[in-house]
Amino acid sequence: MLTEPFVTDYCRANIWLVRGRDLDMLVDTGMGICPLAPEIETNPGKPLLVVATHVHLDHVGSLHEFSWRAGPRIEAAFFETMPDAATYAHMFRNFPGAVSELPYAGWSSADYAIRPAPLHRLLDEGDVVELGDRRFCVLHLPGHSPGSIGLFDEQDGTLFSGDAIHGGLLVDDMPDSDRTAYCATMRRLMTLPVRVAHGGHADSIDGTRMREIAGDYLRRNEG
Repeated sequence: MLTEPFVTDYCRANIWLVRGRDLDMLVDTGMGICPLAPEIETNPGKPLLVVATHVHLDHVGSLHEFSWRAGPRIEAAFFETMPDAATYAHMFRNFPGAVSELPYAGWSSADYAIRPAPLHRLLDEGDVVELGDRRFCVLHLPGHSPGSIGLFDEQDGTLFSGDAIHGGLLVDDMPDSDRTAYCATMRRLMTLPVRVAHGGHADSIDGTRMREIAGDYLRRNEG
């Protein structure tokens, strides 16, 4: 797990590097305040697939730095231009205390922009990302955003859940959020044999805690 040191807690997202026999996978790319690619240790000749769980700013900021990009088909058009209406980059430009310290002299949040990063592979429910010795099934987990996806290793119970579920504050009041869809996602997550969930924010959670969080969300939103 990697994090961006200059980004304040509210905006900082988790970045996950998964080593595979035949290829490696990077899940999400943070805000892109500083270059991410130089920080990723890669092996010559071994491919790196970078997967965006959704198109929000704290997950796609450095996506353009990588040459093999995947993400949810439902949101694919937004990756072509990274418009503020989809990424919410404008919220960061106006966010008080956007960084804990200046990443370099002269940096200003007012100049923040996300470079376009068209996807090379479009991911749908049921698709599989093969790493050689591990395989991750793509789960469509809408609610936080329309196209949110997770990556589930059914063999060992590991879920990379993006912002669909994690141990921090779940956000369901963005303009593209849908609480009805989120409830359906939570009901689905409660049935999955997840051993550990590595989310887009906060610490990883075990399957028991994940199901507790999902159940709490349903009680709050379904009565």
